[in-house]
Formats: sequence, C-alpha cells, structure tokens
Amino acid sequence: MKILFVCLGNICRSSSAEEVMRTKIKEAGLEDKITVDSAGILSYHEGELPDSRMRMHAYHRGYHLTHRSRPVRTLDFYEFDLIIGMDDRNIQDLKDRAPDLESEKKIYRMTDFCQNMMVDHVPDPYYGGASGFEQVLDILEDACSGLLERLKDCLDFPNSPLERGLRGV
Repeated sequence: MKILFVCLGNICRSSSAEEVMRTKIKEAGLEDKITVDSAGILSYHEGELPDSRMRMHAYHRGYHLTHRSRPVRTLDFYEFDLIIGMDDRNIQDLKDRAPDLESEKKIYRMTDFCQNMMVDHVPDPYYGGASGFEQVLDILEDACSGLLERLKDCLDFPNSPLERGLRGV
C-alpha cells in the first residue's frame, strides 16, 4: 500500500502528514505493508526541507521532518494507491491533474479520516502563528490514526476492495 499526502507547497502540511503517518505505521509494525511520501501542487519549494517553524513544532512532538519538497507528478497517480489532499483546493487541483477516472478515484481528503475532530480541511499554517502549526499537527495526528485504522481493516481483508474498506461501506 502506497500513500501520497499532498498540500500546496509540500513544506508544512503534507510533509508533516507523511512523518506522522510514518511514525504511526512504524508503531503498528506495518512498515513492510504501507509506505508514505508527500508532494506539493506547486514546485516553488522543490528540494527544500519543511518550513523551520513546522519542523520545530513537530520535533517537540517527537517527529523529525526530513522530507525534501517535490511537486506532484503524473506518475504519482499510477504509483500510489491513495492520494490524500489537505483541503478542497488541493483536492480539486489533484482531480484536474488526474490522468484518468481510475486515478481520480484514489483521491481523498485528509480530514475524512478524522476520528475525534470535526474539521473539513487541514488549514495552511504558513502565514499564521504557532497555534496554527499546533492545530495542523493535532488534526494530522487524529486523521492519521483514523486512516491507519481503516488501512488495517483493508490489510486484514485483502480480497475486499480498497475503496469499500476506506469508505466504510
């Protein structure tokens, strides 16, 4: 199972989602079954580390953000099983770039996996203060926990369709 997290520039939200999910996968002992990566809609920050403020806030929670920003590529739609956007703009941009209908079915919203928080998107903390970075991490921890639970169900029943397992249908 390969998962790609996507936000606008790949220096705050998606890179953090990648590391939060990677940590949860490792804690669950599923590193051999699930891999993660992240990318941005835009290539403005290509090759850069995540925003220093995001790295600091993540570090205080035990996450080490080392991903180098990269843009979404057409090949990603073929290589990844799930492509998860952080907000409606990311979702629409991903759908616009999807090369076919099968690829478009792989696109999900991060907050659809939240278990405890009632939010409809992961806000971009780039132009805000410290509380924005903390809020993003809170949302991502909740959503990644929910995503992992759904993925465990899919892994436990490998013959069931991925879509049905994820959507809980």
